[in-house]
Amino acid sequence: MQELHDAPLAPLTTFRLGGPATRLLTATTDAEVVSAVRDADETSTPLLVIGGGSNLVIGDKGFEGTALRIATEGFTLSGTTLELAAGEVWTDAVARTVEAGLAGIECLAGIPGSAGATPIQNVGAYGQEVSSTISEVVAYDRRTQETVTLPNAECAFSYRHSRFKAEPDRYVVLRVRFQLEDADGLSAPLRYAETARAMGVEQGERVPAKDARETVLALRAGKGMVLDPEDHDTWSAGSFFTNPVLGPAQYEAFLARAKDRLGDDVTPPAFPAADGATKTSAAWLIDKAGFTKGYGTGPARISTKHTLALTNRGDATTEDLLALARDVVAGVHEAFGVTLVNEPVTVGVTL
Repeated sequence: MQELHDAPLAPLTTFRLGGPATRLLTATTDAEVVSAVRDADETSTPLLVIGGGSNLVIGDKGFEGTALRIATEGFTLSGTTLELAAGEVWTDAVARTVEAGLAGIECLAGIPGSAGATPIQNVGAYGQEVSSTISEVVAYDRRTQETVTLPNAECAFSYRHSRFKAEPDRYVVLRVRFQLEDADGLSAPLRYAETARAMGVEQGERVPAKDARETVLALRAGKGMVLDPEDHDTWSAGSFFTNPVLGPAQYEAFLARAKDRLGDDVTPPAFPAADGATKTSAAWLIDKAGFTKGYGTGPARISTKHTLALTNRGDATTEDLLALARDVVAGVHEAFGVTLVNEPVTVGVTL
């Protein structure tokens, strides 16, 4: 297992931000992951687990403790059952399932990061979430000090949330198993209006899975959501804020604020959520509050391609990024009475 001291962490994140770790370990097997976690727990050493680094905001002072980078490999496909090691590059795994003619995760193409992170956030985009195809998650339980297999029903999946996110210091994901669909090379039914429009079909229709993947990649690239080292619009964590889910009273108050600000002819985006709640668009809120594409004059700015992405223009610090995020949160709350919640995990800092 590779070990480095006073190791830079910024290169391991898509933001390219953050100070060094006291110690950085790189694990290439499940056994090495478990050994490193156990050692940290037995010595009461703070532990930071890093996968693809696409959902991390690390403070400028870095991390005092052990950072563990999971670089395990493993792609096993048996019929429609897929098992991925936590360190597998997610978007590469999606491509391989599409090449195999299977459906279920094709619209999750282009999402940066590793496979092990997908159940934690219940990663989703363009009408798909991993919770609809994950059958089991294999993880090391730091509380019981054993490796456990959690079926889907025990993962407590909800919008951008899971049991693993709710108990961040308990589980370290080792492997993720998926149950995909053999639809003779076709995709799952398209659930997202933008994807269906781009493909010239109705929502609910199936299309060739390869075409669905390529369409999603093109849509994401147009929003700066596909990693490109030469494009600072992709030096981000993708969507920085989750879409707010509002209860009935909150939603009515929000509508009233929106009408006062924008007029009776403007209708905010609305999508039904659980328990009678309504989900609205964080990107819409940000834009209508006055934070348009490219907003900012410093080294951290809103993407020129998508209002939901906060970006490092090349020489930003984490504090620059957080100052921008706080500005957006305050502005949206003042305009609409809605408090945005950051999607990336913060390390050593708070929003």
